[in-house]
Amino acid sequence: MPITRISLRAGTTDAYRAALVTGIYDAMREAFSVPQGDLFTLVHQHEAADFAFDPDYLGSPRGDGLVIIQITANATRGTAQKRDLYAAIARNLARDPGVKPGDVLVNLIEVAPENWSFGDGLMSYGPPQP
Repeated sequence: MPITRISLRAGTTDAYRAALVTGIYDAMREAFSVPQGDLFTLVHQHEAADFAFDPDYLGSPRGDGLVIIQITANATRGTAQKRDLYAAIARNLARDPGVKPGDVLVNLIEVAPENWSFGDGLMSYGPPQP
């Protein structure tokens, strides 16, 4: 059920972007028990003028390789699972495609289960209709 948005500077290869998608999805499967096939990811590339960030915010140096990951998911996970997710994403992306851990920024947006419709105008996870 997560929807993932990945934002980064323009100019990367298809293989690089595919590795981002795979690394994040594998981390969600590991840390959040996301089921096989539950993959909905959008990749957004931005020119330098449209991708502004502080290179040292909170003491974590980041550069032009910054990857901003925003995940919208059900509000059903605890703090430990969230920490595991962030660590797994950074580890996976460091391995392939080689993103520096300081260049991995994750923002988790939690929503109530009834805030999803995966098609046909139906509430996918909410209570049954009376």
